[in-house]
Amino acid sequence: MVLYESTRGGSERITSAEAIKRGIAPDGGLYVPCNIEKLSLEDIRELVEMTYPERAFAILKRFLDDFSDEELAECVNSAYSNKFTHEDTAPVVELNESLFVLELWHGPTCAFKDMALQILPHLLVKAIKKTGEKSKVIILVATSGDTGKAALEGFADVEGTGIIVFYPENGVSEVQKYQMITQTGSNVSVIGVKGNFDDAQTGVKRIFADQELKSFMEDRNLRFSSANSINWGRLVPQIVYYFSAYADLIKTNRIDLGEKINFVVPTGNFGNILAGYYALKMGLPVNRLICASNDNNVLTDFIRTGCYDKRREFIKTISPSMDILISSNLERLLYEVADRDGTQVSSWMKQLFENGYYDIGKKYRDEVRKRFWAGWSNQEETLITIECMYEEYKYVLDTHTAVAVDVYDKYVITTGDLTPAVVVSTASPFKFSHSVCKALFGEEKIADKSEFELLEMLSKNCGLPVPDALAGLDKKKIIHETVCEKDGMKDAVIQKLLKWE
Repeated sequence: MVLYESTRGGSERITSAEAIKRGIAPDGGLYVPCNIEKLSLEDIRELVEMTYPERAFAILKRFLDDFSDEELAECVNSAYSNKFTHEDTAPVVELNESLFVLELWHGPTCAFKDMALQILPHLLVKAIKKTGEKSKVIILVATSGDTGKAALEGFADVEGTGIIVFYPENGVSEVQKYQMITQTGSNVSVIGVKGNFDDAQTGVKRIFADQELKSFMEDRNLRFSSANSINWGRLVPQIVYYFSAYADLIKTNRIDLGEKINFVVPTGNFGNILAGYYALKMGLPVNRLICASNDNNVLTDFIRTGCYDKRREFIKTISPSMDILISSNLERLLYEVADRDGTQVSSWMKQLFENGYYDIGKKYRDEVRKRFWAGWSNQEETLITIECMYEEYKYVLDTHTAVAVDVYDKYVITTGDLTPAVVVSTASPFKFSHSVCKALFGEEKIADKSEFELLEMLSKNCGLPVPDALAGLDKKKIIHETVCEKDGMKDAVIQKLLKWE
């Protein structure tokens, strides 16, 4: 059986159901599998003729083996069989003979978070039953834009759960904000935070560690869990689409079985690219994982130097889901490269909390750089990339995927590596219509237009339908209007829980 342990040490090992239910370890660490089963090339060949749900089952059962085949199949089919608008769920689009785009935004919220957050509620509900948990589970989420809506969509009215989402009040796009504040459901709450994403994420972590609040919860038969990618149940489904993309490239005769490819991943919290790293450890033929950052380029600096330093200006950009200076999932990578030394990881995390930085040294830095390459794109470069890609390929990128494409170009110029590359596309361009329209049509054409008016402009000029999930969003009733200070998040949670009693 695959058991799970904390990145910060300790001898406790638990099942995947227990890890998913808890979300975060009691010592503040993140759960990781104690061992990872490798797939053979023949195993990968078998994925080629499978549907996406079948591929998901084949990969997930290697990590969630305390779930029966029937339970896992039920979760997979509930998540992927009819919730996505594209028949392939996560299609691969060819731009040229060596560059492809993996579209992960055909789900109900038009963002890649749907790939995991459509299945997590099903996994969690089964995990609660499997572990004999009697308490109601309250999901706490900090979002930089997309996770919030995807989690709300997944957990709305799910029996035995409640969900509270915190978002930076002025740190998401209008479309992202409206997706959240209009969310229906008797068990959902959305709260704006006067601060940035890091403030919201730090606040949620403090709530998880608050002993007074833990007692308050226990008295009411409640317990917290997470839908952020700190929860293994959120991260593990993301491994699937790396294998799926590879299988699709074989299926369309773009690569041969066993041929290595690169993945280019726009990421702020490091969860998306970390899933690619786990796929590599499972035996997926990956040459390089290319980490793409925006102006908040803390990850680029870390991969290049080995020093993680959050002591820098936080910059609000046109790719807001990557506006992050504390990349929580990096802890899992550190655990792997430090030979699973929880004491060492704890020391680095303590340094980050107390001093704002840590340095892993040359030995571990070189380990990271064996598999990862990093670059970043500023906002002007991002807009130019959107324009150029449309001119050359008639393909419309969102602002996050454009960061990845620009960084890929820099990678090729720097290394000369023309290994076939898959850009992981994280959102529909309609979610960031203001910036996309600015890039394609110019500042004058979009002056005085709302993001919702720009949806129609983008649709009309590029011949793309506005996604059903976004059409008419601004006409929906605003349900959630609560805003709190960044140090008032605990009180906001208490007030919501009391209201739900």
